[in-house]
Amino acid sequence: MLLTLVIVYLLVTIAIGLYAAKRVKNTTDFAIAGRHLPLYMIVTTTFATWFGSETVLGIPAKFIEGGLNGVIEDPFGAGTCLILVGLFFAGKLYRMTLLTISDYYRERFGRTIEIACSLIIMLSYLGWVSAQVTALGLVFNVLSGGAISVPMGMVIGVVSILAYTLFGGMWSVAVTDFIQMIILVLGLAVIAVFAGNMAGGADRVVAFAVSKDLFKFWPEPNLKDMVFFFAAAITMMLGSIPQQDVFQRVMSANSVKSATRGPVIGGVAYILFAFVPMFLVASALLIMPEETATLLKDDPQKVLPTLVLEKMPFVMQVLFFGALLSAIKSTASATLLAPSVTFTENIWRQFRPAGSDKANLMTMRITVLLFSAAVLTYAIRMQGTPIYELVSGAYQVPLVGAFVPLVCGLYWQRATTQGAVAAVVLGIGIWLLFLAMPWGKEFPAQLAGLLASFGGMVAGSLAPQWVSNTRTPHRPLAVDPA
Repeated sequence: MLLTLVIVYLLVTIAIGLYAAKRVKNTTDFAIAGRHLPLYMIVTTTFATWFGSETVLGIPAKFIEGGLNGVIEDPFGAGTCLILVGLFFAGKLYRMTLLTISDYYRERFGRTIEIACSLIIMLSYLGWVSAQVTALGLVFNVLSGGAISVPMGMVIGVVSILAYTLFGGMWSVAVTDFIQMIILVLGLAVIAVFAGNMAGGADRVVAFAVSKDLFKFWPEPNLKDMVFFFAAAITMMLGSIPQQDVFQRVMSANSVKSATRGPVIGGVAYILFAFVPMFLVASALLIMPEETATLLKDDPQKVLPTLVLEKMPFVMQVLFFGALLSAIKSTASATLLAPSVTFTENIWRQFRPAGSDKANLMTMRITVLLFSAAVLTYAIRMQGTPIYELVSGAYQVPLVGAFVPLVCGLYWQRATTQGAVAAVVLGIGIWLLFLAMPWGKEFPAQLAGLLASFGGMVAGSLAPQWVSNTRTPHRPLAVDPA
């Protein structure tokens, strides 16, 4: 019965998405909803995109293992990213009326950086989308009692998302996000109240979490732990900024006000509401201590689904899985769309610059389909990798390769194309070197890559100017013949 209701819910969201697809007439409608979304929809689509499978399943698992210190990347880093986007990036980018974030790299630094950063951004989505696909497979596997395998569940989930994203693009994503966020918030809020009562009250749950030292946030006061803590914090905080899905929400706004305030409100709401799944998993430790202890050793991501299925009435099960599917589908649809638009606009157009808007729209849809197939294959091959790790690892690539050219291009007038090239090459190169060598265990690879990227930008931008100045011959002083 529960699986049947889930399938009905999927069909309803598909119908809503397809209805919203009627608004799509050109590539601008498909990529950024024609820049027509009001503030409340920017807030909901931003929140819903961030609130994915890692928030409902991944964060609680990491919270139980390491407390708040273990989830510094997400939700704290991820939510702060949205706040930073609204405060420092949204206004500047919105006024440039671009279609993709990579368009900015072309306008500021030229084609080479445009293509390089496009590839970096596209690559980073593999891990994030794979996390959502993995969660979809897990949901169908659990709901069917194992009758549907995890890979088959992944296929079903991807097809259900493709059914409307393929046709409606950003319009379908934004409208379904709005509805799915309402279901998500109401569903998890009701379940949290119910679980708290089952555990003996919210105060008992909080007291239990305090006794287990789960609210410990700061690292041990030694240099190595503090450096790794800082590196974890900035991975999503800064690495998520040069991302197409964030940029799409900014550019989809109907005004600068909506573009700047929407991410800030969405980011604050995300950080606050991410505590709900953490509260639920702490409640599970009180409600079913033995089962939870076993699941923590086997697969911590199954703690919440097991709590709901085994200890809660049918109505709560419907609410939970409706909320979970809302979280997964909203994130997955956005992250399938973003790299596909980037590929069409910033890579494919290099080969077909004179294509009509209708042809480009068709290319975007074909790319969504092909990228979905690639993500599905990758997710099946990476089966068994924790959802949280899939997501956090994905953001190291844009952090070391695309963040510095973006921020320096916007805020440092002396940044040059040579500097941007050096930033990308050194950032990626040093990051890969630290990952391959033992040094990465002593100093975080993503922080080393970020510092190298900044160094490359400064040296690459200033060195040619300095060399030019030193080679300019000095003119002799004029001598007065008198």
